Amino acid sequence: MRNNRAMAASRPLAADGCGPRRSTFSPRGSGAHRVAVLALDRVIPFDLGIAARVFGAALDADRQPLYEVVTCSIGGAPVRTDDGYSIVVEHDERAMAEADTVVIATQEPDGRLAEGGVLPQDVLAALAAIPDTTRILTTCTGSFVLAATGLLDGQEATTHWGWAPRFEALFPRVRMKPDVLFVDNGRLLTSAGGAAGIDLCLHVIRRDHGAEVANAAARRCVVAPWRDGGQAQFIQRPLPAVQETTTGPTRAWAIERLRDSLSLEDLAAHAGMSVRTFTRRFRAEAGISPNQWVTQQRVDHARGLLETGDLPVESVAWESGFGSAALLRQHFRAALGVSPQQYRATFRGPAAVAA
Repeated sequence: MRNNRAMAASRPLAADGCGPRRSTFSPRGSGAHRVAVLALDRVIPFDLGIAARVFGAALDADRQPLYEVVTCSIGGAPVRTDDGYSIVVEHDERAMAEADTVVIATQEPDGRLAEGGVLPQDVLAALAAIPDTTRILTTCTGSFVLAATGLLDGQEATTHWGWAPRFEALFPRVRMKPDVLFVDNGRLLTSAGGAAGIDLCLHVIRRDHGAEVANAAARRCVVAPWRDGGQAQFIQRPLPAVQETTTGPTRAWAIERLRDSLSLEDLAAHAGMSVRTFTRRFRAEAGISPNQWVTQQRVDHARGLLETGDLPVESVAWESGFGSAALLRQHFRAALGVSPQQYRATFRGPAAVAA
């Protein structure tokens, strides 16, 4: 069953013997964005804790939490992990119906899901009760759960690169992107394996509150606020010979010179390599081509300028190395789906659009 319209409409009752449960969230109007993390059977403990850790590090100017995170299970029952022990949670699936954002944590897909793309009826019913306005995130194989509801049909998604072929076979209506760390479809967001869930949560914080809040959260978690490339760089491949030179110093050099032309020849010359060798080694290390990487860095730099400053779009284009506002708009829309003006308005308010 992969059609959301076919999902059961009723929610399962809380597990017998669990007793009364306390209210899931603080009263509405408290200000914090409500996040419910769903733990399913054979959940991976590291991945289960990502959302609470990263969202919990996002604070406002008064150092108050911007997100309230709870963990739930079906029926509020203890959940087996893939590490040989169980986790007791304090909330049942009603937390998801009350949340602003739901996170489906990584689990080892059972036979029904991994072989047939089918979810248990109680899980389907719990997911069916999530309001249409609620944002849903998945980490790693959590995308299998979301795809099994039919919600991802016709949309792009990602999962761990090792599971991508199986995902594509089970859910042909979903456009799998196995080489990226995460995919943002607006309401539905999916991430690749393991630590890519951190990247996705930081992306959501950036989307909700801007780069400064996201970067501060990353510092509190002692992680990079943004990782270059995609998960292609983590796919198993032969290690380069130890005498090969890394392209890392050239990437650091380029970031300080985004306003310059930065041709492929310039980058290769700085690295002391031929263009062919540099391109091969760069892709092996970063997961994307040098030109794609430079464009990505320029878009990211432009995002920061739009979020935190009042420079006109033409000046942002020059500062980030695009040269013209038209070229900035082209790459910005291709990368983020919005214009620079719309992006600025998201973080600075409608009055900033005129800038």
